Amino acid sequence: MSPRRQRLPKKQRALEVLARLKRLYPDATCSLDYETPVQLLVATILSAQCTDERVNLVTPALFARFPDARAMAEADLSELETLVRSTGFYRNKAKNIQGACRKIVTDFGGEVPQTMAELTSLPGAARKTANVVLAHAFGINAGVTVDTHVKRLTNRLGFTKHSDPKKIEQDLMKLIPQPDWENWSIRLIYHGRAVCNARKPACDRCELADLCAAAKLSPPSEAISEQSSTPIA
Repeated sequence: MSPRRQRLPKKQRALEVLARLKRLYPDATCSLDYETPVQLLVATILSAQCTDERVNLVTPALFARFPDARAMAEADLSELETLVRSTGFYRNKAKNIQGACRKIVTDFGGEVPQTMAELTSLPGAARKTANVVLAHAFGINAGVTVDTHVKRLTNRLGFTKHSDPKKIEQDLMKLIPQPDWENWSIRLIYHGRAVCNARKPACDRCELADLCAAAKLSPPSEAISEQSSTPIA
């Protein structure tokens, strides 16, 4: 029998979703391979319109050849293009990587900056990239990363009606505690890959289904459910 949808205030529902995601994916972390902040920046730029798995196949050779910002800044652009070709849009990505690394060298002493304003001044680094780098390289939760999975699931769950990632991010920042901004995104990405597929979401085996506005369930319960999940850490 399908679970009944819970009638909860939006923020309470978001916190319950967060609690369940923590239980379902306790070890979820950034799936890009990197050793330094600049390598994470480069890997995140490469991940646009490309899977993390493909990026992780490309970056070992790239980072072996050009291990830091100065090396990438001084690289032959055609060689950079060849190394990142299989990630798609390789000419633009190579140009942005080199442009970002040149600015890191000239304006930031060779070190990746640690503020949203400075990071988003780098070629190829919009808020999504900046959020990933700040959170995973420096432990700074400056915003909520919104990729295709987060955009899709956030809309399905009923936490936003927007399609613009910046507006989605603002909606989520009002619902999720700041310390959880990035792990919310990472766990939602895991859930999108494992259960909430874009073409055919598996609502019948989704542990968030009773909290999801788009799930195919029985009619809503008349009473607010008092059922509680794992407390939020």
